[in-house]
Amino acid sequence: MTALVRLRLAGFLRTGRAVAPLLAGLLALGILYGGGRAQPAEAYGVSAVVLFPVLAWQTKLLLDVEPDVQRRLALVLAGAAREWAAGLLAALVAGLGTIAVALVFPWLVGGVTGQAEPGGPSVAAGVALGVWAHLLALPAAVALGALASRAVTGSAGYGVAVLALGAVGSLVLGLSDSVAPWLAPPVLPVARAAAAGPSPAAVALFTAWAVAWSAAALTGYAWRRRARA
Repeated sequence: MTALVRLRLAGFLRTGRAVAPLLAGLLALGILYGGGRAQPAEAYGVSAVVLFPVLAWQTKLLLDVEPDVQRRLALVLAGAAREWAAGLLAALVAGLGTIAVALVFPWLVGGVTGQAEPGGPSVAAGVALGVWAHLLALPAAVALGALASRAVTGSAGYGVAVLALGAVGSLVLGLSDSVAPWLAPPVLPVARAAAAGPSPAAVALFTAWAVAWSAAALTGYAWRRRARA
């Protein structure tokens, strides 16, 4: 399976498909941090929200790079579970690379302050909360991108529709007055909590929420892949 992961990542990089989401992410982050300095927890919380659709799009591009014939051969040679897992692991690795860039970027452009506000979380705690927010957004974004991939939807048009509806729906359902926030991953709630300084109970709750949502979405991905096999 490791070879399949490397193959997916190599194809994603060699074809240049990795450039577009990276540039889109940098552009969005540049706009985000262009308004002045902010506390790390607040800045990184919003950064995770901004990157969520970018990471989902990146996952879709990575999974769609492989030709259908090559994917079917991998299914036969490695088995369905290994083939599916290899694609998702490759998307997670690529997403971690994008997140690493997003965590370093604001310090390079002066988008975050190195002094904590009185009564607020320390700079180190703010950075830790920001890493937490990004790591919770990543598996949900990978799951959404996988559901929008060609292997699931069957066409590029349907894939774009799933990606757009999933990203917009996640943000709309994540608003503070949403009637059904549990239908979406906790991207916006985590950003609000990070800015306010969440309690350990809130951190555990949001982490469990993100894990449960991602697991449900990935179960749907596996079911759909099995149905189309």
